[in-house]
Amino acid sequence: MAILKMKKIREMNEKELSEKQRELKLELSKEKAASEIGTVKNPGRIKGLRRTIARMQTLQKVQLEGKKQKPRGAKES
Repeated sequence: MAILKMKKIREMNEKELSEKQRELKLELSKEKAASEIGTVKNPGRIKGLRRTIARMQTLQKVQLEGKKQKPRGAKES
């Protein structure tokens, strides 16, 4: 699985985003297990996976907060 840029992450819908995040978490756990054994090919990949997962979680939180907020300038009645 490739490490994704924010542009690609923003193009995903909510379902794709959660599915991809689940896949990346699984891959991250496999990479961490391999690093414990000492057979990891690219140790920098763990850092990239963690950052990609964090980007996805950030985008999900922003989208969730955006749905809860009222539009600016909206008057309460």
